Amino acid sequence: MKKFLMLLSLIAALNPLTGLAEWNADWGSQKKIKVETTGVSAINDYAVIVRLHSANFDFLGANMDGSDLRFIAADDKTELKYHIEKYDATNELAVIWVKLPKIDQADKDAHFWLYSGNENATATSDAKLTWDANTVAVFNFAEKTLFQDSSATGLMASGEITLQKAALLGEAAVFTAKPFVIPANPAVKRLAGAAYTWSAWVKPQSLPQQAGLYNQADAVVLKIDDLKLTLSVGGTNVSGGEIKPATWQHVAFTLDGDKASIYINGISVAAGDVPPVDAESDIKIGDGYVGEMDEVEIANVARSADWLKLSASSQGMDSQLLKIEASVAEGDEEGEHPNYIGILISSLTLDAEIVIGILAVMFIISIWVMWAKAMVVIKTDKDNKKFLTKFQKASGDDLLALDKGARYPNSSLYKLYQAGLREIKKRQVEGETLALSGASMDAIKAAIDADLVRETQRLNSGMVLLTIAISGGPFLGLLGTVVGVMITFAAIAAAGDVNVNAIAPGIAAALLATVAGLAVAIPALFGYNYLASRIKNITIAMQIFVDEFVTRSAELYGK
Repeated sequence: MKKFLMLLSLIAALNPLTGLAEWNADWGSQKKIKVETTGVSAINDYAVIVRLHSANFDFLGANMDGSDLRFIAADDKTELKYHIEKYDATNELAVIWVKLPKIDQADKDAHFWLYSGNENATATSDAKLTWDANTVAVFNFAEKTLFQDSSATGLMASGEITLQKAALLGEAAVFTAKPFVIPANPAVKRLAGAAYTWSAWVKPQSLPQQAGLYNQADAVVLKIDDLKLTLSVGGTNVSGGEIKPATWQHVAFTLDGDKASIYINGISVAAGDVPPVDAESDIKIGDGYVGEMDEVEIANVARSADWLKLSASSQGMDSQLLKIEASVAEGDEEGEHPNYIGILISSLTLDAEIVIGILAVMFIISIWVMWAKAMVVIKTDKDNKKFLTKFQKASGDDLLALDKGARYPNSSLYKLYQAGLREIKKRQVEGETLALSGASMDAIKAAIDADLVRETQRLNSGMVLLTIAISGGPFLGLLGTVVGVMITFAAIAAAGDVNVNAIAPGIAAALLATVAGLAVAIPALFGYNYLASRIKNITIAMQIFVDEFVTRSAELYGK
């Protein structure tokens, strides 16, 4: 059914098929991922997050573990480093980090490519190569690497945290006031005056609370102080901003010489001078904190405001940084209009496909009924006019001789005439003048009326299928839409990804079922009203003919 629908969409879109680009012909699918660089200052070696789901990626066409995924630069030659944080082919969800050499608003056509569809491919995902050289620790809190640092440092932390599977970036850590401890290591220590950045996504369960988000030997401490953030360096405090409960927020602090800054969602909320201090011990994350946390990153440089702003906007729920376009086989590599119908059809859930399949059958049946009935009424009207002209010109004994050499195969009036003639001849005695009593005329009329009812039933046969299409089509389509929307939201909840790019294709595809229902009902409604009017006119003509035929017969042959 999906292949049939895709064929229809391709015909409707009139988009020419293009071949895959030149990187490697062994991969069967290629998707273009556009990078929205507007307002982004030049940033080098930045890891962007690519979210895949059923609405933008064909998991059935890729390997079960995502081992065939490859990310290629805009030149369609250079492989990009990437790291798969989560790949769930069963639920069709994936979270992948891809290292881009540069993001710059000067590049108006910034993009890279996603290849998949090679069952013989082996995995090349490498977390240690995904982050830039200044990143010294990254904790993604993924299910299989809950305590594992994915940066090149390779730290192994400890603590009493649990896993939240449906979170902001795949999974997240759940804190219950007990700290997550990063062991002391030369890579994460901070010498007096050295540059440093710590960032994380936090979602406090409730506020106010007194909780340490970051603590290294009490020399550098970032904490939630009721509703605000406070950074303490060597006993000097910098405070500002406001934290919200039950909401994901990106928090960060930077140290650069004697300058300290606090950021919330990429915006600087506090800054001040601090004394130089050394910090070389274990790092405690979330001491006293109750809530969720994700994507803890530490860098040995003071990240720029642009870097932190990009992190907050590109990793959040409403990220617009990346746009995964249709496959090359579904759209045009050179930038022509994409095949939106094809995108919608490829995003259909199973229930919507079933509903649209049923509606397609209903549409075919209703079209067949309308065509067949239109031919019947057209031919009936044509033959009725011919016979009625001859009937009205007949006089005397000619009234009972209209069947001689008659050729009216589709005339309903002629069939009623034959019924009446048959009854009259039953009462005609050979050699005697035809004389019909009142009772005979009543019997003849009853016989003709019976045939009139049968002829009316024949004309109306199949019309009920149009009424079913009219009333049932929209409801079936609505059913497909409601179930499709439910499935889309369930998938989004499981992924923890509620940005518009994840929701829109699924909901738009679900609405396709309602469109299909209306596409069935509207033609059927017009066709039914037209045919019902024509059949009604034919029925009225038959009733008039019966009265006229019986009256003339009684006048000519009644006693």
